[in-house]
Formats: sequence, structure tokens, C-alpha cells
Amino acid sequence: MIKMHSGGCQCGAVRYRINGELMRPHICHCRMCQKAAGNYFMSLAGVAKENLEVTRGEISWFLSSDPVRRGFCSACGTPLAIDTMAEPVIHMTLGSLDNPDSVHPERQYGIEARVPFFDKLPALPGTTTEGDGEEDQAFLEQIRDTTHQHPDHETETWPPVTKGGAW
Repeated sequence: MIKMHSGGCQCGAVRYRINGELMRPHICHCRMCQKAAGNYFMSLAGVAKENLEVTRGEISWFLSSDPVRRGFCSACGTPLAIDTMAEPVIHMTLGSLDNPDSVHPERQYGIEARVPFFDKLPALPGTTTEGDGEEDQAFLEQIRDTTHQHPDHETETWPPVTKGGAW
């Protein structure tokens, strides 16, 4: 059975479909991935280029080194892909999948640049997205009522026709 994954950027200007298996899901801690993600690491998985279909918009590219370009949405900046141009595989960001929990990283790369406190992150105190207090609730309600984030599924149109900012 052929696996199908879909995904896209935060604003919905770029959407894609993967018809096939994702290969070598991993986390990369290298400094280049940290800078590209604006985070401590980037999570990626490979897919044969012929199995990637951009269904809305187009991916913009930054040549991060001579053999590698990094794909992103030019409207909202979401990192989407890393393409080693001479290779038949392109790596897609796992966080841009509509169902990011469907693919679990199996390996880590660039561990020489892994931040030294990485292993302590699970022990940090945390709250849900719903927050803790009344102030949090009012702010989160305002965000929900005016969101411009694309939902995690295909939509007929983009940009959306919304009522009150929400899908």
C-alpha cells in the first residue's frame, strides 16, 4: 500500500502531497539547520522527488551552499524542504505535515551542534496551549477568532474566505 502525506506552510500559500514512503526521518542539530529553522533543530524526512507534488503555490528557494537549497514559503516564511540538488531525494520538514505525528524521527544528525541542555527539555515545567489563567484565555480566544493559519487539510480556495478571520 502506498502511503500518502499532505502538508504545507502556515498560511496555506504552499501546499504539497507526498505519494510514497518518507525515508530516514530524523532530527538535524547542525548549525545550518538551526539557523534555517530558527530553532534548536530541524526535523526532516526524505521522499523521492518524483513522489512530491506541489498542489498550491510554489516553494521559494535559498541556496544555503552550492549543492543544497532550502525551500520555504515566501509569504509566511515556513521552512518546507531541503534539496540536495544532485540527489533524487528531497527532505521535507516533518512539522509542515498535516499530521506531523504520523512520522517519528529515527535518528539524529549534527549532534556536535546539539544544544547542551537538549536532554533537559522534557523535565521543564509546561502547560497546554490553553494556558493557565484568565488573561491567557482572553488572549487565546482573540487568536482563535482572528487566526490566519491554514488548517491541517486541503481547502478549495486560498486565500480563504473567512468569517471573523477563522476558517
